[in-house]
Amino acid sequence: MADVVSLTGEKEAEVPLPQVFSEKLNLYVLKRAFIAEESERFQLKYTDPLAGKRKAAELTKRRRAYKTTYGHGLNRTPRKVLYHTGGSSFYYVGAVAPHTVGGREAHPPKKEKVMIKKINKKERLLAIRVGIAASANRELVDKFHRISKLKSLPLIVSGDIEKIKKTKEAAEKLRAIGLGDELERISARSIRAGKGKLRGRRYRRKLGPVLVVGKGTSVTRAFGNLNMSVRNVDNLKLSDVTNGGFAGRLLIWTRGAINEVDKVYGKHD
Repeated sequence: MADVVSLTGEKEAEVPLPQVFSEKLNLYVLKRAFIAEESERFQLKYTDPLAGKRKAAELTKRRRAYKTTYGHGLNRTPRKVLYHTGGSSFYYVGAVAPHTVGGREAHPPKKEKVMIKKINKKERLLAIRVGIAASANRELVDKFHRISKLKSLPLIVSGDIEKIKKTKEAAEKLRAIGLGDELERISARSIRAGKGKLRGRRYRRKLGPVLVVGKGTSVTRAFGNLNMSVRNVDNLKLSDVTNGGFAGRLLIWTRGAINEVDKVYGKHD
């Protein structure tokens, strides 16, 4: 059984603990599925196929012919020919080859490279169950969040939390539940090191907990303003139940969401 906490911080009721919380903590599967999910956001990078090749750099190997290399002590590097200001002799400049100025890359990234890593659907669902089960492990959650004032995990709150519309009210209720230290942690921000501060991302903030609500519940901005995420129980991703691929994300469940989690992510034979 699991305790349901009211918005005043008192125990309201008890509900049966869903089966997904008894999943074995396979952290390897969790990390692998997270990388597969993140790979869908990778940006493909490759060079122009003609980069460094837009040069007329063909020199003949015949004697007494125009643009010849004989008699100049040259190796076989491709060269383009520039005229001196005086006389009829040539001035040779290497081109096209990778070690020349303005030449091509030796082994540039190709556009044919497959960036997305695939994973089986059942394995992805298993990873989500592992992430959900890890949210009830105090030792793992304590590595990333401040939960010393929480009496029990998983944290299940009354469904009245879904009716909150104001950020100030949301902060008050979270402090009453026992997340005052966590709010201080996620509200702090620091200035990013490096040039990223000049490119629209000057500040860095800690990754906050996720409020999981029941199906059909409208997402409000009250908790988003507190650097928290709000997700429907039927639309959880690996990035929602992990801390960058590591187990131990703090999930705040509403009573409606905890009743639906087994139907969505439970084992169905």
